[in-house]
Amino acid sequence: MRILKSLAELRNWRQQQSEVALVPTMGNLHDGHLQLVKTALERCDNVVVSIFVNPMQFGANEDLDSYPRTLEADCRALDALGVAAVFTPQISDVYPRGLDKQTRIEVPGISDILCGASRPGHFTGVATIVCKLFNMVQPQLAVFGEKDYQQLQVIRLMTQDLSLPVEVLGTPTQRETSGLAMSSRNGYLSAEQKQQASALYRTLEKTKAELRSNTDFKALEKAAINDLTEAGFAPDYFSIRNAKDLQEATPEDSQWVLLAAAFMGETRLIDNLRVTNNNAK
Repeated sequence: MRILKSLAELRNWRQQQSEVALVPTMGNLHDGHLQLVKTALERCDNVVVSIFVNPMQFGANEDLDSYPRTLEADCRALDALGVAAVFTPQISDVYPRGLDKQTRIEVPGISDILCGASRPGHFTGVATIVCKLFNMVQPQLAVFGEKDYQQLQVIRLMTQDLSLPVEVLGTPTQRETSGLAMSSRNGYLSAEQKQQASALYRTLEKTKAELRSNTDFKALEKAAINDLTEAGFAPDYFSIRNAKDLQEATPEDSQWVLLAAAFMGETRLIDNLRVTNNNAK
């Protein structure tokens, strides 16, 4: 496995390859990340995993400095899976003129709702870094997790809008035995908080079941918020949306997605669940 530490090294390596698949990450890899890599390897022999903690997608009071960095352990795990290369660029490679002067990618209509409303500028940072990675690595395929559902839709729209020749593949959320979605931020939780946090998935499942006979979306959202509060969360939002464009749900939608964000202590967790509307025409 090659460890490519600069854009020059990456481009030299890339010229020697034909097809490449990319799995973009910020490191601190868990089983959810490794499943993305396994999915990519099923489709392509040459898989590149990027590890870059992207400062543009962190807000002023978020955990950029304390975000866990475990590069050596990450590389060992990726080497064991048969990854062809790991790309670990420096900030000077990614943002050579600095963040303030960096050209930015914005995806309107989807970036300022839900998590975008709570984290202004976050999805601009996501779209910009993913676009840059696509241009750097030039993959035919890129694999992302559905746990970050809004992020996945932002990336799909950005790829479509800019006519980028990359297939964007989403893979199912990987979960702990308790149902808690795997996330790097789970490491911030105490053992007790981690057990409490499994209520997030249970609330999604409960709401999914109730949607079979009840399309009073606002009432369901309010009940879910109450359930999360009683479970020890400080909810940010719980929303039922059209699964394709994340607009407000209607009874005519063929598929919905339940999206939730909530704080357990100081840790903000997100999760989602898709629901097929069996009554849609």
